[in-house]
Amino acid sequence: MPLSTVTTEVRTSALTVGPASVSTTSVGTTGVHYELFVRAFADSNNDGIGDLNGVTQKLDYLSDLGISAIWLMPINPSPTYHKYDITDFYGIDPDYGTLADFRRLIDEAHKRGIAVLMDLVIHHTSIQHHWFQEAAKGPDNPYRSFYKWMLPEEIKRRNLATRDITADSDERSPWHNVLGRIGGAKTKSADTEKYYGMFWSGMPDLNFDHQPLRDEIYKIVRYWLTEVGVDGFRLDAARHLYREAEEPKNHQFWEEFGQVVQAAKPGAYLVGEVWTRPSKVAPYFRGLQANFNFDLALELEEIIRRGDDANDVMAFLHETQSAYGEVNDQFIDALILSNHDQNRIGSLLKGDLNKLKVAANLLLTLPGNPYLYYGEEIGMLGLKPDEHIREPFIWNIGKQDPNRARWMHARYSTSRTVRPLAQQQTDPHSLYQHYKRMIAFRNNHPILNDNRSRLVLSNIRQKGTIAFGRQNEFGTVWVIQNLTKTTINVVLSAAEQAVSEVQLATVSGTLLTDNTLTLPGFGVAVLI
Repeated sequence: MPLSTVTTEVRTSALTVGPASVSTTSVGTTGVHYELFVRAFADSNNDGIGDLNGVTQKLDYLSDLGISAIWLMPINPSPTYHKYDITDFYGIDPDYGTLADFRRLIDEAHKRGIAVLMDLVIHHTSIQHHWFQEAAKGPDNPYRSFYKWMLPEEIKRRNLATRDITADSDERSPWHNVLGRIGGAKTKSADTEKYYGMFWSGMPDLNFDHQPLRDEIYKIVRYWLTEVGVDGFRLDAARHLYREAEEPKNHQFWEEFGQVVQAAKPGAYLVGEVWTRPSKVAPYFRGLQANFNFDLALELEEIIRRGDDANDVMAFLHETQSAYGEVNDQFIDALILSNHDQNRIGSLLKGDLNKLKVAANLLLTLPGNPYLYYGEEIGMLGLKPDEHIREPFIWNIGKQDPNRARWMHARYSTSRTVRPLAQQQTDPHSLYQHYKRMIAFRNNHPILNDNRSRLVLSNIRQKGTIAFGRQNEFGTVWVIQNLTKTTINVVLSAAEQAVSEVQLATVSGTLLTDNTLTLPGFGVAVLI
């Protein structure tokens, strides 16, 4: 086997291709996506709140980073800061701007080859939504059946009064009384039925057994896809449209939903929030191209923090993706390190720069469609409650940062705890520059940039390492990551012994000779 060494600079080889361009009719099949909370990202008008024009102003930053699609957390009108309880499915929240601002954002993003995905929250509405305001007037109202209602005695008889706390909801008593207001005070209304709200009383669940409700949802979907021009949706609480006992109805709905979406805009991208074991996630791929892999995110954090793959994460991932493939051989596994509902990876890894680079390496080389949560590329910190995992992006220091959203006082991510982007951009060893190099390498690689390329298991089982292959019609590439601070001489198994070149090494001193890869601490090597 020829001797091969590389420096920390990413270099091309026979397998690399020209710059990746993302077609907005095939979103998700290639490229890296970016989740951003508009309120916290960039403020264009100095009112303290991030807005759509602020996102538009930062599109060049995202393009330079190598992002191919952005997922915007909800932008519809809502009474809450997070906007997951919508009052108007056709509007833009005034905090964020206007419909014209959003159209401009989409147009400018498309000019840069960046697709735009909306967070579509159709599991529930706000209690202030017109539909619920009408439904609450009584059982005879035409909108009554848009929601789920039940008499208290029926709830008790069917043993539905409480639910188990889950990873996505800590609401134990999901049935709620309608409240009226008399003299400014809240009081129960005369309505004897209760409505169901899985997350809390301010978010009543919609009733998808009611065809007029489905028809309204499909009108909303067609509007944003065809009249406004979005490229797809992230689907909030996709598993919870029906109770777990009725989960096959979820699968049927999303299959129907997917058909509606593809008829309206062929190639539009759908990624679901479905958090359960892999065999139960798999049926959602009948209607959705992608679903987030939450369990993998938990596993990755653990092995990076511990510096050892004792749980054999690749075996778990192979089993997971095999289950997906049995349902849809074109599935896309949506990969994350953290998101707006989870403690930030920066805090979980205690801000350790080396371990955060390892996290970036794995996110950007594992098979699937990687999502960066805004600020991960600069090491932003955050622990629950939720507001503090959604703190403002740090562009620069103090008065030099006119675009920083200041709607809240940051507890974890400040200019003292996280190096601002402006400083990291000038430091070749920064986390930001590491992300940028890794994304560029991925975007220009015909196997790594194929989000449908498949996992190949490696027989390398050396303590402190994790190894795997990626395969598509262009061939196979092998990835070996050192999880520790100590140099490891990795003995290649038979599967990898055909390799002849190190395409990428993130740490100098990486050396391939005979059947051994010398891999310095925290380094990753990509072999062909």
